[in-house]
Amino acid sequence: MYTIQTLNKISLKGLELFPRDNYEIATEISNPDAVLVRSYNMLEMDFSKNLKAIARAGAGVNNIPVDKCTEKGIVVFNTPGANANAVKELVLASLFLSSRKVYKGISWAQSLKGKGDEVAQLVEKGKSQFAGPEIKGKKLGVIGLGAIGVMVANDAVSLGMEVIGYDPFISIDSAWELSSSVEKAMSLDHLISTCDYITIHVPYSSKTSGMINKDKFDMMKKGVRLLNFARGGLVVNKDLLEAIDNGTVACYVTDFPEDELLGNDNIITLPHLGASTPESEENCAVMAASQLRDFLEFGNIKNSVNFPNCELPHTGNVRIIAAHDNIPNMFGQITSLIARNGINIGDMISKHKDKIGYTILNIEGSVSPEIVDNIKAIEGVRMVRVIEKTK
Repeated sequence: MYTIQTLNKISLKGLELFPRDNYEIATEISNPDAVLVRSYNMLEMDFSKNLKAIARAGAGVNNIPVDKCTEKGIVVFNTPGANANAVKELVLASLFLSSRKVYKGISWAQSLKGKGDEVAQLVEKGKSQFAGPEIKGKKLGVIGLGAIGVMVANDAVSLGMEVIGYDPFISIDSAWELSSSVEKAMSLDHLISTCDYITIHVPYSSKTSGMINKDKFDMMKKGVRLLNFARGGLVVNKDLLEAIDNGTVACYVTDFPEDELLGNDNIITLPHLGASTPESEENCAVMAASQLRDFLEFGNIKNSVNFPNCELPHTGNVRIIAAHDNIPNMFGQITSLIARNGINIGDMISKHKDKIGYTILNIEGSVSPEIVDNIKAIEGVRMVRVIEKTK
């Protein structure tokens, strides 16, 4: 029986994936095998030795102490792409909002309430203040070509925009999905200096923090429209406000409101609505639950932020999984120890991600607690589990 603690409300479509005869799921569980979470702040939580995994029903994991989890051998999952369509739709809407001053026009039209027969005349007289350009034929730069960036780029092509993309780390899967009509930018500076619209879709990290700053604004065309549905810290607000004042940025649309951005006529702030759709919440819950169950029952890892993807068919009756430092001879030490105990390895796989390694071994026979303890005693081993195949 596996126990799962839920720290936020999780869609039933995800929870239904856990068979009730093998899983107990509740908020009150104090010593869980795994945690399902959305936005709950886990940074100061104490983790028991029993905790094996945390699954975030969403992409960002800034509410989870990832380094602490890695040290303890706890696998942290997220759900990249599960909310991609929801975010993409809001980005497309924001292309229009940034151009046509729709939201200002709606607010102004509402202010005419009570004017009676004058409304029609006032509308004709005042509508010119909300004029704006069409997006068809304009050049859109997409920074970051992951699941969301690719969908935005492809749909923008369908809307008649000229699209250029930049992502030096684009995955093979994303490359296959990307329209052949999307131009490849030679550099980030090349993209920034040539586009009428720019949309950001990169993860936030120490390397990307403040990536859109004064130097980048100075390269942009006058009147550019900038969209940020990735993370607030990617744009330096002080430099942005200066770029708005000097006419470089005609409009900035962000899903991450901050006090200094509010009240500016050239900034549209949305209350973090990117993934706020029932479909997105269901997709994230289903993806998180599926990954968590596959890990708990089979030891397979997919979409972990701190461990490598590592999957192996469960062909035997017993398998050993181990999380360990990515150092020379670690894999050899583990397999040699098993061999010395007369156990045959039927199949195996070992992967690494940065400094962390992960190994799955399908074995023939049984594994004693003593053998498990001996593997745990190897310097650099962080976690060992034995999983018996259920009928």
